[in-house]
Amino acid sequence: MSESKERKTLEERNQASDLERLRHSCAHVCATAICRLWPEAQLAAGPAVENGFYYDIELDHNISSDEFDLIEEEMKKVVKENQPFVRTTVTRAEAMDMAQRGELGSVGPRSVPSKYKVDLLNRIPEDEEISIYRNGDFTDLCAGPHVARTGNCKALKIISVASAYYQGDASGPRLQRVYGTCFPNRTQLDEHLARLEEARKRDHRKLGREMGLFTIDEMVGQGLILWKPKGAIIRRELQDFITEELDRIGYSQVYTPNIGKLDLYMTSGHWDHYKESQFPPIPDPDDFRKLRDENASCADLFNALDSKTISGFMLKPMNCPHHIRIYASDPHSYRDLPVRLAEFGTVYRWEQSGELGGMTRVRGFTQDDAHIFCRPDQIKQEVQQCIGIVKHILGTLQMNDYRVRLSLRDKEFKDPKYVGSLENWQLSEQALREVLQENGFEFTEAENEAAFYGPKIDFIVRDVIGRDWQLGTVQVDYNLPERFELTYTGADNKPHRPVMIHRAPFGSMERFTGLLIEHFAGKFPTWLAPEQVRVLPISDKVADFAREVYDKLANRGVRVKLDADPDKIGAKIRNARLDRVPYMLVVGHREAEQGLVSVRHRDLDVIGTMSVDDFVSNIVQEIEKRLIAPAMAPQQPESASQN
Repeated sequence: MSESKERKTLEERNQASDLERLRHSCAHVCATAICRLWPEAQLAAGPAVENGFYYDIELDHNISSDEFDLIEEEMKKVVKENQPFVRTTVTRAEAMDMAQRGELGSVGPRSVPSKYKVDLLNRIPEDEEISIYRNGDFTDLCAGPHVARTGNCKALKIISVASAYYQGDASGPRLQRVYGTCFPNRTQLDEHLARLEEARKRDHRKLGREMGLFTIDEMVGQGLILWKPKGAIIRRELQDFITEELDRIGYSQVYTPNIGKLDLYMTSGHWDHYKESQFPPIPDPDDFRKLRDENASCADLFNALDSKTISGFMLKPMNCPHHIRIYASDPHSYRDLPVRLAEFGTVYRWEQSGELGGMTRVRGFTQDDAHIFCRPDQIKQEVQQCIGIVKHILGTLQMNDYRVRLSLRDKEFKDPKYVGSLENWQLSEQALREVLQENGFEFTEAENEAAFYGPKIDFIVRDVIGRDWQLGTVQVDYNLPERFELTYTGADNKPHRPVMIHRAPFGSMERFTGLLIEHFAGKFPTWLAPEQVRVLPISDKVADFAREVYDKLANRGVRVKLDADPDKIGAKIRNARLDRVPYMLVVGHREAEQGLVSVRHRDLDVIGTMSVDDFVSNIVQEIEKRLIAPAMAPQQPESASQN
């Protein structure tokens, strides 16, 4: 059974792929092994998930990585026994009786009830069929489906163990979550394990710590990124990169506060639609003191905020309402449109602690956000331009493995979470569809994936280890201009409603940077590298010339460091490689006498000897063009003369 708050129907479960069935079955094999090893274990949920399965367990004994082999050996015994998976339909009363006797999620009756199975039983809808599955001496509450026998689960591996809250509720019990995976054959398993090893090497949390790019501090708070100087350089370069493009095509940069009145987000709809993922509102201090003096409860406080009886503020969850108010602050003619407002705006979301992950899932993040206010006849042109920005960014960074998804609302147009008229939704969806078709994009359509105010084009980027990430997005919105009663004066001298386009090519600076760290394995192209060149004098005798080389590079804006430590040159080169510096310039006596540098590259090793001025010219050009590959190729040895 899944831990998801939205339970799958029996029909959805029966439509599970062969691989999902295999992994769900392997979760039961894992549970069987754990119950054999630790009979006192209380099992909760054990679903198949992307790339594997997990089982949540309450156990006084803390399972360590040293015991993975032990669990796997017991699992292999279960596999070798080739036990059939036998499904039995039972009444709710029969299932509850088995749970009370400790028979569910165990290898036999116990003296204590299967407490999580009791709770899961109570969560099953009254009209839903209840079934149990047995394999050998293990019995579990389960809707299925499964493969025929445990013998099908041969290519398996226990991957990790982590803590997890029961049902994802931070106020609930903390359990141990044992992750594993299973594939139809050993070859596929080995390929997957190789990808996991590569992922471990590229993990942005590991590399970010080693390279001094960012940190997360408990005193500041989980999910809140502290950009260290080297990481800040990467962020600044990315911001400069996109800002240059935006300046070229006519965007205006704006700045907005990190807080706004609660009424602003009530009007936009973000309060109603994203209440659970937002930080609690901040009451007006005077109103708060008044409620305190009246001995009001927390419920009284929130009810007063919700009903607008008292006023309050919110940490900004979205930039769009602020940009809307900037647009609304001035009158606009049809000749003024489009108005393009851009901001690197920091927003805040209350993500559950168990969902946080380095830079890719955070509570405070900066969006490369922009909102375009345009006439209906300008929509397609503006959307096309937005798509062009996304393609330019991904192409420059060689993140070319991506797919395009058109995210729509529900097919029946009945889901209350979506706002606005049917007509406006149809106009928005058709506009996006036509832009993609007219520009030759292959795309898929995904129902019920739209924002509450409008459909969107999403760019789903596949990273170097095969994971999918939703990054760039372009959204068409007729509804927020309606909610805020935005207007422009048309050619007929009458007020008209603009259309709003939301777009964020990076998505967020935090997530995008985290993915870039892994994309390049920390070996950033020269233009992004925090340190681009390191000058390595062989001895103090060439210190003056090394300083001249340093100054020439620094004066041209190159990020350069002079390694004046007394270490041997081999150690200096090794340290520079460990720091993933693209270029190393070795300076010895001959180089100093002739005004040369011996050039090494992080990936190409020795490039050769060249004049200081030539090197400076080459690297400045490489940086300005934002090249991914090094511009300086290793020098070829001269061909020997032929007789």
